[in-house]
Amino acid sequence: MHKETLIQPPTQARIPSSIQRASKAVTVAVLAFDGISPFHLSVPCLVFGEQHGEFNLPAFKLKVCAFAEKAGKHVVTTSAGFSINTNHGLSALARADMIVIPSWHNDLQPAPAALLKALRKAHETGVRIVGLCLGAFVVAEAGLLDQKMATTHWAFAKEFLQRFPQVHLDPNVLYVDNGDVITSAGTAAGIDCCLHVLRSQYGAEAAAHVARRLVVAPHRQGGQAQYIEQPVPTLASDDRLSTVLEWMLQHLAEPQHLDQLAEKALMSRRSFTRHFQQLTGTTVGKWLLNQRLAQAQRQLESSKRSIDDIAVDTGFGSALLLRRYFAREFNISPSAYRQAFQGR
Repeated sequence: MHKETLIQPPTQARIPSSIQRASKAVTVAVLAFDGISPFHLSVPCLVFGEQHGEFNLPAFKLKVCAFAEKAGKHVVTTSAGFSINTNHGLSALARADMIVIPSWHNDLQPAPAALLKALRKAHETGVRIVGLCLGAFVVAEAGLLDQKMATTHWAFAKEFLQRFPQVHLDPNVLYVDNGDVITSAGTAAGIDCCLHVLRSQYGAEAAAHVARRLVVAPHRQGGQAQYIEQPVPTLASDDRLSTVLEWMLQHLAEPQHLDQLAEKALMSRRSFTRHFQQLTGTTVGKWLLNQRLAQAQRQLESSKRSIDDIAVDTGFGSALLLRRYFAREFNISPSAYRQAFQGR
């Protein structure tokens, strides 16, 4: 089944009344913490820190809120080596209409109890919570994503699933909107998510206007699956399997049958399947598909060869099959993928 970039909020999920179309200013609190990436912090500030009066939108009152152990300290360091002095602390979260957590520490350290408590209390009063990139970990830790759909940066999806099995994670989409809680994938997907907030509440024209000012696409097609690194195949310590894996990689364009591969490994079909699963963690068919897709990606990124030629070269046989599997795995067509990575 084809997955959409955006998972629509359930019918019962309502956009909080605090940020519905109104004449009053909408207060957006953005959390800052020691070691934050300036880019991550800048994303919600760029989208919500400007005035959009020409679209008859309420003004956004942006508050960067620094979390600190010591009361009264509102200075945070950044990963770029400079510090940021803010006028607001954690207490400002209680007076916000929307709270944005633009990221979190790369070591995924637990969020402080005071922050989790503030998020839960704000959510209970109808404040919309947005977790961008690793900020989804903080939202999940606060218990605001239990039994809900969510996403985060693909590189941290495995850790997220282990920590929060009660959350339904989709690591392939750019953002997930549950109405009162929103999460996004990594880095630039935070821009997509913030533009979505504008678009869903104030219309496509407003979002497009802000996107033009930022020189970004108002709505990207596809999801983050197309950016996930395909693992480099691990060769076996067993020379028999090592030889077979090398042969498979060198002959991706050819049909590869399980009995033939088992014979090359001097094993029975059952024994070969078992050893292959133990080594790679997946089935022969899935491993082969991943390697063919990875080779197709490399050719699309670096060559001008036709889709038909690439399909034959990578063992799909036809452009139709390549497009089908490519779209299923990456939520984007081969042509669109080439355009995105070659800039044409």
